[in-house]
Amino acid sequence: MSQKPLTYADAGVSIDAGNALVKAIGPLARSTARPGADAELGGFGGLFDLKAAGYADPLLVAANDGVGTKLKLAIEAGRHDGVGIDLVAMCANDLIVQGAEPLFFLDYYATGKLDNAVAAEVVQSIAEGCRRAGCALIGGETAEMPGMYAYGDYDLAGFCVGAVDRDKVLTGQTIAPGDIILGLASSGVHSNGFSLVRRIIAERQWQLDARFPGLLGQTLGEALLEPTKIYVRALLPLTQQKRVKGLAHITGGGLLENIPRVMPDKCHAVVDADRWKLPEIFVMLQQGANIAAEEMARTFNCGIGMAVVVSPDRADEVANELEGAGESICEIGRIEEGRRGCTVSGRAGWNSTGEWSATHHA
Repeated sequence: MSQKPLTYADAGVSIDAGNALVKAIGPLARSTARPGADAELGGFGGLFDLKAAGYADPLLVAANDGVGTKLKLAIEAGRHDGVGIDLVAMCANDLIVQGAEPLFFLDYYATGKLDNAVAAEVVQSIAEGCRRAGCALIGGETAEMPGMYAYGDYDLAGFCVGAVDRDKVLTGQTIAPGDIILGLASSGVHSNGFSLVRRIIAERQWQLDARFPGLLGQTLGEALLEPTKIYVRALLPLTQQKRVKGLAHITGGGLLENIPRVMPDKCHAVVDADRWKLPEIFVMLQQGANIAAEEMARTFNCGIGMAVVVSPDRADEVANELEGAGESICEIGRIEEGRRGCTVSGRAGWNSTGEWSATHHA
């Protein structure tokens, strides 16, 4: 008896669905076009013209990242309109801390069974993130892999390349005792610590559609899925004009571990947690699992998404310019002489037992 010929579709992969998705997202990519890239899809690789972007002696800077287990909450809540912004933010914010302008972005979307409606929503949010960061979406990959992912699950990875002229690379080596640390407010939990967040939700049996006092009318899911703030447009003029000494993107490792990454030896960051109010979503998480203040400061951004180190004579000028760019900013600490690291201290707002202090050495 003759055997029925098998096709790729019989194995669970639809080439037609993939082609339809590429056709659907073409306009989204074109909406991110910028000097140096026309953002057309369809080739084997994306092209970028550094000369057209205006660089004289450029260095390329590359970053890649994902969204992590925040995706599980997005899938459970059926909300995919912010995760692409998270994906771009985690890469673009890492480039700006080195003074680099994000130029182009590529994404990787993997799933067990392609749902074009969900995929298009995700790519639409990636395009929105690219517009916020000023970079072009010039390509990507969609992988349909039956058996690798549970039904309805998907994963994301992002790859961003930026450029900075050689004489404007931000290394942090000029940071010195006496410098001021400014903090740019985060938009929420951003994209770190979600394995702990999901554990707390499970143990407390919180519902994502529940509304809690203090969340400004948002549901728990809406508050947790708030997209990561992209700081590129506000910070790029300052880095290009060499008016800041260092930037630290507050991601995994929190305040304690990220600030020292941009400092030279013999410089110690001292952060006063009383300088800003711990946002309500973090208060909920801390109280929900009785998390120690030190654990909060090394797991979450705790309301500060980016640290900006400036000389004392420029602190007011830089703060005013960032506020004019729409950022919420406050002075959160200073640089002192000592072993390279960071000390975060505060009062009852972070720990019901009162005064606390945590130190990390790089």
